[in-house]
Amino acid sequence: MGALLPEQAAAAGGEAPRRILVVSDAWHPQVNGVVRTLSTVRDELLRLGDAVEVIGPDRFASVPMPGYREIRLALAPKRRLASLAEAFAPDAVHIATEGPLGWAMRAICLQRGWRFTTSFHTRFPEYLQARTLIPTAWSWPVLRRFHEAGHGTFCATPSLARELAGRGFTRVVPWSRGVDLARFHPGAAWHGTAEQWEALPRPIFVYAGRIAVEKNIEAFLSLDLPGSKVVVGDGPQRAALMRRFPDAHFTGWRDNGALARAYAQSDVFVFPSRTDTFGLVLLEALASGTPVAAYPVTGPIDVIGDSPAGALDEDLAAACRRALGADRAACRAHAERFSWAACARRFRDSLVPVAG
Repeated sequence: MGALLPEQAAAAGGEAPRRILVVSDAWHPQVNGVVRTLSTVRDELLRLGDAVEVIGPDRFASVPMPGYREIRLALAPKRRLASLAEAFAPDAVHIATEGPLGWAMRAICLQRGWRFTTSFHTRFPEYLQARTLIPTAWSWPVLRRFHEAGHGTFCATPSLARELAGRGFTRVVPWSRGVDLARFHPGAAWHGTAEQWEALPRPIFVYAGRIAVEKNIEAFLSLDLPGSKVVVGDGPQRAALMRRFPDAHFTGWRDNGALARAYAQSDVFVFPSRTDTFGLVLLEALASGTPVAAYPVTGPIDVIGDSPAGALDEDLAAACRRALGADRAACRAHAERFSWAACARRFRDSLVPVAG
C-alpha cells in the first residue's frame, strides 16, 4: 500500500494507515441500515488512507433467510473465510453481525488468538420472538456469549448501552451514526419531476424502511389521522398490509433522489418501530426538514429526545399531531449534529489490534 497523501495524513491525524477487516452477514446487495452504515464508514476510512476489506455473504454459497428472501445466509463459510482473512492480513478485525459469517469469524479469531471487536445492530431476540415465539430469555444469553468473546461491543445509543450493560455485556463501546447532509435536504422536494405528491391530501405522514413485522408498521397504518399515509420500501409484509390498508399509498423501494424527495415532500415522518437500535431513517428525515413522530423507545429517545425536531409519545397518533407543528428548520439543524466523518473516526479509534 502506498504512502498517505498529505491531505490523507492530515485527516488521519498523522496516524499510520491500518488494514481493517470487517465481516458482516449484512452487505450489498441488501438494502438496510446496517449495510448503509458499514458502506459509508468504509468509504470514510478509505478517504483517510486505510485499507478496508468487507467480507459479506456475496462471496459464498448462500441460501435466503426464511421470511427475508433478500437476505442471504452463507453456507459453511469458515474455511473460505479463514483463507480470505489471512490473505488480507488485517491489523484489526471487526465482526458486525451475529449470523453464519459472524460466528465463523469469531471462531477463527479465537483459534488464532486474534483480538476483535463486534457491533450490536439488531435486536435478534425480539425479532425471533415476533416470528417464531422463541422466548427472549433463551436468545439473549447466546448473543451475550457471542459479543463477550470480543474486546468491545459497539452500540449506537446511550439507552441501548444501558440495556446491554443490564443484560451482562461488560465491554460496551459507544458508536453513534451519521447522515448524508448533501443527499438529504429540504430542497430535495423541488428537484426533479418524478413522484411529486401535490395531489395527495395533506398532511402527508410517511414511513420509509423495510416492511416487516418487527417494524410495527401496522401501528402507523391503523392510526386515525387526517390527510394521507405513505409507505416507502418493500419487504415480506408489504402485500398483506396493502390488502388490509387499501387507502394507504405504497411506493415500493426508493433510493437516491427519489427517497430524498419522499422525505422532503412529507409533513411528518412516522417511526412506529419499538425494536430498532438506532434508526438511520430518523436522521434522513430530519436532514430533509421533516419532523419525526415515534414511540419513546431506544433510537427515538436518543436521536430526538426533548428536542423540537419531533414528538415522542406512547400515543403515536398524538405524537403525529404534535409533530405537525415542529419547525422544519429546527429539524435540519438537529440533523446537522450527526456527522459520518465523526462516526467513522469513532469506529476507527475503538478498534483493537489483532495482536495483544
